[in-house]
Amino acid sequence: MNKEIIATQDAPAAIGPYSQAIRSGSLLFCSGMLPLDPKDPAAAFSDDITEQTERVCQNLQGLLGSQGLTFGHVLKTTVFLTDMGNFAAMNAVYARYFNSQEPARSTVAVAGLPRGAKVEIEVVATFG
Repeated sequence: MNKEIIATQDAPAAIGPYSQAIRSGSLLFCSGMLPLDPKDPAAAFSDDITEQTERVCQNLQGLLGSQGLTFGHVLKTTVFLTDMGNFAAMNAVYARYFNSQEPARSTVAVAGLPRGAKVEIEVVATFG
């Protein structure tokens, strides 16, 4: 199996025993991104879902960009929300980043996320 671990300073470092992303062939599997500041991951983040989603998308942009990819290369996303009442606000930010060639998406309500985040987003992208 062809498996390359991806790590970049353009996105928050992994906060556990996992990789920021894995490349296998023409696919990039990105771990879920939280609204952490890559320059200061210990810093508290806003409680606002709009600001959290913005930070998550910026982190994804940094990770994708480190591999020469854009949001247009994303095939599938999974969005995790702690409150489905935040769906519309999250979706408004998400739509600005995924504004053409929208990927397939699942949105899942979860009981909790690491560090008290309200949103986490993972993506699968293609180099092809």
